[in-house]
Amino acid sequence: MKVTWKGVLPAITTQFRPDQSLDLAATARHLDTMILAGIHGVVLLGTVGENTTLEYEEKLEVIREIVQTAKGRIPVLTGVAEYTTALASRYARDAERLGVDGLMVLPGMVYKSDERETLVHFRGVAHSTGLPIMIYNNPVSYGVDLLPHAFAELAQEENIVAIKESSEDVRRLTDLRNTVGDRFILFAGVDDLILESIVLGAEGWISGLVNAFPDENRELWDLATSGQWQKALDLYRWYTPLLHLDTKVKLVQYIKLAMQETGLGTETTRAPRLPIVGAERDEILRIIRHSIATRPALTTTAAAR
Repeated sequence: MKVTWKGVLPAITTQFRPDQSLDLAATARHLDTMILAGIHGVVLLGTVGENTTLEYEEKLEVIREIVQTAKGRIPVLTGVAEYTTALASRYARDAERLGVDGLMVLPGMVYKSDERETLVHFRGVAHSTGLPIMIYNNPVSYGVDLLPHAFAELAQEENIVAIKESSEDVRRLTDLRNTVGDRFILFAGVDDLILESIVLGAEGWISGLVNAFPDENRELWDLATSGQWQKALDLYRWYTPLLHLDTKVKLVQYIKLAMQETGLGTETTRAPRLPIVGAERDEILRIIRHSIATRPALTTTAAAR
């Protein structure tokens, strides 16, 4: 199965009203803003999209809204993060029916499956749908780690086409290429390792901070993938304090606070996530506001997008 996924794909936030109800209109407006900034696709209802805080029917509402907003301009993928393989498979079928272009599949939630169980889970979801699938490997957040030899086994599944590698071990990209060649499209999933990941062959970037800084995010991708390494490095050094926020336990709150500071959304999350307060809030705001105050000028190419 061939797909053309590549480039910057935001893990888009789900916007909420002050009472924590879904704000579909705000979520759609934010997608439009990022499309205008030149994103290459979007992943809704991932970690940053607060997948596990939404009711099943709410997830389907978000899919309908995003698919309608995208209007075929970019590929739309949805995260699949359910407690059981059966429910993940049901969700995959419903997402396919609603018109998404692909799935980003996580291991089963809560229970930390071993390798055999994890492979059965991914195969089960793959067999339930005709959609192309990206496997999300994030042992740091979810406690389940698939090593390159396991992906060699998943290579037998035709519709598993990509890997979002978020182990925080950038060496995995090389190990994957040495193990499975170019069988899978490799996506970087750790924001503050993106330049290193591009050097090692990542073809795409599932990003969180792009929600707050879409122009700079796309600029960094363009510079690095066109070989303008010094300009990319300069921009990366400015961006890195913000990108570090993507690797923290409270990444959702931090990214949404950055969106609020840049005027692209609100910081409202669903409990048990709460707004950050006190000294922690002061420190995160210091990082965000310093970055806004020192924003670099974009290149002519980026400014023309």
